[in-house]
Amino acid sequence: MLHNHPATRPGGAEAYALELYEAMRESPEFEPVLVARVGPHQHAQDLARPGTPFSLVSDEDTAQYFVYTDAGVYDWFLGTFPDKSIYTLYFKDLLRSFQPDVVHFQHTHFIGYDLVTLTRQVLPDVPILYTLHEYIPICHRDGQLVRTMGEKLCTHASPRRCNQCFPEWSPQHFFLREKLIKSHLSHVDLFLAPSNFLLERYVQWGIPPEKIRFEDYGRLPEPRAPETPGDRPRNRLGFFGQVSPYKGAEILLAAMRILKDTMPDVHLWLYGANMDVLPPDARESLVEAMSIAAGDGNVTLAGAYDHAAVPRLMAEVDWIVVPSRWWENSPLVIQEAFMHGRPVICSDIGGMSEKVTNGVNGLHFIVSNPAHLAQTITNAVTTPGLWDKLRGGIPPVFTMDEHMDNLARMYNELLERRAPVAPAPELIPTAG
Repeated sequence: MLHNHPATRPGGAEAYALELYEAMRESPEFEPVLVARVGPHQHAQDLARPGTPFSLVSDEDTAQYFVYTDAGVYDWFLGTFPDKSIYTLYFKDLLRSFQPDVVHFQHTHFIGYDLVTLTRQVLPDVPILYTLHEYIPICHRDGQLVRTMGEKLCTHASPRRCNQCFPEWSPQHFFLREKLIKSHLSHVDLFLAPSNFLLERYVQWGIPPEKIRFEDYGRLPEPRAPETPGDRPRNRLGFFGQVSPYKGAEILLAAMRILKDTMPDVHLWLYGANMDVLPPDARESLVEAMSIAAGDGNVTLAGAYDHAAVPRLMAEVDWIVVPSRWWENSPLVIQEAFMHGRPVICSDIGGMSEKVTNGVNGLHFIVSNPAHLAQTITNAVTTPGLWDKLRGGIPPVFTMDEHMDNLARMYNELLERRAPVAPAPELIPTAG
């Protein structure tokens, strides 16, 4: 179960969930069913039959489903729909129809936390897992843990602190929000955290340590594209991912403005998607920054990209830049960079600094600091032998086969733990 499908909205969690589903489908151990939420701005509502929000993703695969929900009526604060029929009627029928052995939530955004409670009510003996991809249960600001006051990083949540960011909601509202979300999530048997940093934040928030485990994203193998022959300067940068204020594209573009005079041979290729779903003010700010960068001549705005082209596109650049200004979890682009032999230049916080070891397989820069990013890029490009050294320090990427082996063990462990205990036979008194 996940909140979007990469066919309608590209994203890291979405891409990983689909890769996991496709790998499970090829394995004799699993019989997966994928249910991905879709909305009016992504997909024309093409229902399988009247009276249901479910439809097949494609006719070629009868185990992938869209579930249609309208974000316009979704309660963003509490993570639920006011109209409970989406749960009490439609999802209840779905769960009863499939009778799954395990239910694994990749996300509940635009679907609702209520679905976790419903799953437990309908399937009381079925294990429930929940992979945590960011901090939406903790943080009302899109789960980013970035404060609205000064855009500073947030270290922890509390009703008072959250009220400071959102004065329209009282501390009491935030207290009740936390209690409600935790009551739904209490039905989860095991949470998975793709970074230790995220794991620690959720334990701090209140998830019992014994109910959460570190488990990174497994990745399907991708062959590397051929390298460009010859000895040349390693001065080509690449940005891959969603273009949003949280992902730090504006910070990178500001650094490129600094470099246009000091390092004119350094060039950035910016591959990004999903600008259409940004709020108008954020979109306008990014468009302005991109227009300025395009005029400077050291940035190519390449737009959205097909995932199948990633090996070739990464082979055409030297460094992958991950300039996010939020904590991040386990960015897939870092795994992709390592898979294709590209050192990473990233912000020095959260899941990024956990995945990239400074001076070993990449370089860190001070988060949200364009000047320090420009200096880090300058050092990367001008230091003899550094690119080869960092490339040599890239670790093996955690494979999907290893990941599925781990998941199978967890699923079986939980199935054994939740198996109903047969009643003891009634003792018949002997005559005497």
